[in-house]
Amino acid sequence: MGSFNPARLILARERRGLNKSRLAERVGVTAQSLINYEAGRTVPTEPTLAKIADALSFPRAFFDGPEIPKPSIDASSFRALSTMTAAQRDAALGAGALAFEVCRWIEQRFSLPPAKLPDLRGMGPEEAAASLRESWGLGLLPIRSVVHLLELYGVRVFSLSEQSREVDAFSLWHGETPFCFLNTTKSAEHGRFDAAHELGHLVLHRHGAPSGRAAEHEADTFASAFLMPRSSVRSEVPSAASLRHLIALKKKWNVSVAALANRSHKVGVLSDWHYRGLCIEMGKRGYRTAEPDPMPNRETSQILHKVFAALREDGLSKADIAKDLCLYTNDVDAIVFGLVLTPIDGGGTAADRPGAPPRTPPSLRLVKS
Repeated sequence: MGSFNPARLILARERRGLNKSRLAERVGVTAQSLINYEAGRTVPTEPTLAKIADALSFPRAFFDGPEIPKPSIDASSFRALSTMTAAQRDAALGAGALAFEVCRWIEQRFSLPPAKLPDLRGMGPEEAAASLRESWGLGLLPIRSVVHLLELYGVRVFSLSEQSREVDAFSLWHGETPFCFLNTTKSAEHGRFDAAHELGHLVLHRHGAPSGRAAEHEADTFASAFLMPRSSVRSEVPSAASLRHLIALKKKWNVSVAALANRSHKVGVLSDWHYRGLCIEMGKRGYRTAEPDPMPNRETSQILHKVFAALREDGLSKADIAKDLCLYTNDVDAIVFGLVLTPIDGGGTAADRPGAPPRTPPSLRLVKS
């Protein structure tokens, strides 16, 4: 058994959304004792550490080993930081830290696409969206899958957990690798827009400026322009479009009816008066919370699908991944929830097959969407 690492205790506690007092109460120690454990001034006894592990639903072995990198608040693109509780924010960042570990585990076994996102700092969001579409050869065509496109250009896409369900999404650069974390309990249309919004942050705000509302407005404008090119919307949406027209047309770009109405207004197709009327009607019909004629399926991950399919062929399961990382399987599940449909449980492990040749890390081939 290795040495107790206080940084891992802090990560596990924050991942579960607990403050020091609540955890101390669950474990049966004083709050000061827990403060001392996390500060590295004292080391908990093995019986106490077992209680801590049980209270936080982490294996005892998780609390040993090296420190796990954790996303910083300043480097992460939280959409509503001012309205989030500290516990929600820390739980989301904790999910990010565990995703770094899962990604590291995958990258040791597979050759993933390198990051190829341009630095568009200094461009306006509308201009940046058009520039990126041109450089990626998208033209004015609707984007089939934003998640697949992100992965093709090296973005690592993971899911947020249930503990972070109040967080729409966030993104950041971890070293030279871009990460995007999506709340996969939202509607499919919402998820696509979130993914495009985070792409906006990654290409426009890698160096941290602007921040706050200005950055969020830029990312929203980028996402809207990236998903719904100006000339395409102007040619497809009539100036007197009814809500029924917009519900039918939104399928062309796979966006919400509210997003299409907003974009149509911003590009000058809908007048202020007409747009206000549509917003009132959408509110009365409940379309802000329940999307009319929704997309049948959420976008999923090509990379995770291919990785887990390959692991299954080798007889590896989520339990094997979790064991290697000193996690329980539910934490691995949470990181990929809603992004991969292929099960990887069962089949034993590669160690159960004597004489099996070592696996050469495969290069995953992704298809542009």
